Parts: sequence; structure tokens; C-alpha cells
Amino acid sequence: MMAADRLYSCSAVRLDKSPRLFSRSIDRIALIGNFLPRLCGLATFTSDVYAAMRSRFPAIAVDVYAMNDPGRSYAYPAAVKFSIDHDKPFTYLTAGNRINASAPDVVWLQHEFGIFGGPAGKYILALLNSVTAPVAVTLHTVLETPSAEQREVMDGLIDRASVLIVMARKAKEILQRVYAVPSAQIAVIEHGVPDRPFTEPADAKAGLGLAGHDVIMTFGLLSPGKGIESMINALPSIIAAKPDLLYLIVGATHPHLIAHEGEAYRDRLKARAMELGVADHIRWVNRFISHDELMDYLAAADIYVTPYLNPAQITSGTLSYALALGKAIVSTPYIHAVELLEGAHGVLVDFEDSKGLAREMTRLLLNPAQRNTLRGKAYTHGRGMIWPRFAERSLNVLKAIAPTERLALADESTNPSRAESCFEGPPADLQEEVA
Repeated sequence: MMAADRLYSCSAVRLDKSPRLFSRSIDRIALIGNFLPRLCGLATFTSDVYAAMRSRFPAIAVDVYAMNDPGRSYAYPAAVKFSIDHDKPFTYLTAGNRINASAPDVVWLQHEFGIFGGPAGKYILALLNSVTAPVAVTLHTVLETPSAEQREVMDGLIDRASVLIVMARKAKEILQRVYAVPSAQIAVIEHGVPDRPFTEPADAKAGLGLAGHDVIMTFGLLSPGKGIESMINALPSIIAAKPDLLYLIVGATHPHLIAHEGEAYRDRLKARAMELGVADHIRWVNRFISHDELMDYLAAADIYVTPYLNPAQITSGTLSYALALGKAIVSTPYIHAVELLEGAHGVLVDFEDSKGLAREMTRLLLNPAQRNTLRGKAYTHGRGMIWPRFAERSLNVLKAIAPTERLALADESTNPSRAESCFEGPPADLQEEVA
């Protein structure tokens, strides 16, 4: 058995997950996930969660344990107590030891496939099985048809977590139906959003050089799954009705795509726009923008569009942000969009349906009253999702799993002999680290 296999296959002492004696307060949280300045949606989310919890509950300490890309390191802020290297197993156990030493009331993991090392990210299970505090796991992806390796990781997360947090009701349904998770182990908390005033797009356009244009916007790290091709193909029809139209495509190309093929994908999109004669109606903002810049661009948009291609997507932070700012939204019917936009909070168009996108965009641009009705409904719904409300709901969930006392048995998991037994002798990378 290889060292990495021993790492994530070892057993660990578990806390009793039954709802017995619960704490009425939490003093410290260990938060695990990607974190800024790493550039990805999950890093932004985890950073926002940290800021929301610290702002709403300043008496609670939140210690961040950040995930590094393979071969990368970052200049993290002081909130990050330790960084875990994606492909170095010993760093997962080092993080577990540091978490135990800090004695948090709860460990809160932000889970997404692809950010942890090992088959399907299996290394993270070793960390979770080494900590003595109760564990909450926010699942950013819930697969309906997982591979065998993904299923094994999901089963490990479900077994270790006292509570699983998801952001869509459909995700809860999949957990119950596919993974046999009891309803009582699942909490649904909508994605947090910024608290911004309701503003007119025209008031925000001048400062961005957008005055005189009808503006459609898409934001996010650029990759093929965003469905930008569908929007570019829809532009000739929209421009025929609204010649002053400008389509903002905001965000850098995804770092993983850059590593694989550079800017080839963006260049293909630009070539398609040239072929259709719409290149002058697209503005590319090819960089990772700050939170405040994102808010400014969103404020200037008349319509926000997410033409994504993955029907199973259960979370979209940018969709949530657009709703919170009172945008008229057009989207493909992936899981999060279907739930967030139900009740006439937005418009749904089928996947890869450029004609449908063109039809609905043109209708809204030519009918300001209909567009403003959508905007008002979106903004009103977003008031219940602002980050302080997210923090309050999250703390209530975390309190429910934090015991008033640590079980004495849990102390065994910090015993050095137990840690060594997980490896059947220290793995090669751990020997190198302590040499």
C-alpha cells in the first residue's frame, strides 16, 4: 500500500453525532477552503464567508486553513493560519493537528471536487478524520451520477459530517435520494450576497464608459462551460433591434485553462464574434476584478445573463449577486437558476438556445416596464440573502452540532502513535518534511 493510500484509508476516532447536549455559543470556527488571493469562485466565497462571520459576530474567532494549487503558494492574509498543499499528504495531517491544538468548537469545510489531492480529492478525508471537533461540510457540488471514486469521497464526507449544508433544495433532494442522507443531517442556506442599494443602470454607466449603451453582462472566470458561444451567436438578432447594444464579458480566463492552452479559448470566441460582425459590440474585461469593481459593473448592466451549459450546477455566486443588485436576469435552466428565479424573478431559456436568448433579451430591452418589474422582484428577494442573514443562518446550524463538552475519547486521535498507525510508518513525504 502506498503512503498516500495509507493516509486516507486510516480510521479515526469519531465524535458522537447524536443531538444530545448542545452549546448555546461558539467561540472559534476552523474554516477550510480556497481563499483569496487564490483566483477562483470558491476562494471568493470562502473569503466572503469569513468576512461575513467576522463582521456579524466579531466575538467569534474564525481560523482559515487554505488550499494551495499544486506547486503554488500565496501571500495570504493573517486570517489564514495554515495553507495545505493540494498534492502533499502530510500537510493535511499537519492542518488537522493545528486545528486540534486551536480547539475550535466546529470545523467547517467548503467542499468542491477538484481542489483537494488524491483520487477525487480523497486526501481531505484524512484531515477530517483527524480532527476532534464536529464537522460541517458545505457541498458546492452534489453529483447525481458520481464516479466510483467520487462516490467514495462523498460517502466519507457524509459519514464524518454532523451536518451537510447546500444552497439549493434540489441538492438536498439528491443527497436524500442518491446518497440516502437523512433530512435532519442537511441544511439549505442560500448563497450570501452583498447589501447594496437599488440603483438605476444609467447612473452607473458613465463612470465605466458605457453611457448611451444598452448593456448585457456576463461575469466569471472564462471557460467553455460558461456558454458564451450561445450569447455571441444571439448578438446579431439583438443588435438589429438595439444597435447601441454592448455585451460585457467580465473576468479573466480560468487559471487552469490558461495552464492548458493559454488564451486559445478566448481567441476562438473573438474569432466567432468577428465572423458574425459583432466584435465591436463586445467589451472584454480580461482580468480578475475586485469586489467593488464587480459591483460597479453589475450596477451598470441592464440585463445579466448566465448562459451556462451544466444542468447540474447547484451554485452560482454571480447569479446570486445579480439578483441582489436588482438585475433583470436571463439564464439557462441549471439547478440554481431554476430555484433562484422561480416566482418570476427572472427568465429561463433552454441550453445552447441562441434564438431563445435573442428573443428574450430583445423583448426585455424593448420593454422597460417588464424589465423593471423583474428588477424589483429580484431586489426584494435578495434582501433575505444578504451576508449578515447568511451568517446568522449559518451560525444557527453550527451551534446545533457544537457539543457542550468534548468527549474524552476524542483525545486519542491526537496521540502520535495513532497518527503513525494511519501510515503504517511515516510516508515518504512526511519523512522528508521532518528530516
